Amino acid sequence: MNTEQPEDPQRQRLREHLETILIRTEKAASWREESGRLRCLVNHEGFVPVRTRLAVEDLDFLSGAREDLITFTELTLRLLDLHQPRDAGGITSDAAHPILRCRSCMWRWPCPTFRAMSEAFGTAFPPLPESA
Repeated sequence: MNTEQPEDPQRQRLREHLETILIRTEKAASWREESGRLRCLVNHEGFVPVRTRLAVEDLDFLSGAREDLITFTELTLRLLDLHQPRDAGGITSDAAHPILRCRSCMWRWPCPTFRAMSEAFGTAFPPLPESA
């Protein structure tokens, strides 16, 4: 007997889309170092006349980067709306610091989803004590 639920089609499409973005991003060259060099070339009109060699992967990445980043930002904001702390309502000896739980998944705050997002953006929290 197979007790596994079939994969949700919307979740599967989202996963495939995110994996495609990740693969495309990993193949594209970073513009981080180049942007520092280009910044000093801004002309009096506020533009940089750029001449460079771009690979197909670079062009693919750059062509969709704006829309992809907007989508990621909207997704992150929605996740932050879903995963936020709420008072767990338990009895505590420290009334100033009540026990908090995530209002969405009910894990002890900060929940694993919020921790993962925090780590991804470089604002990670220290690990919870073992008793949590």
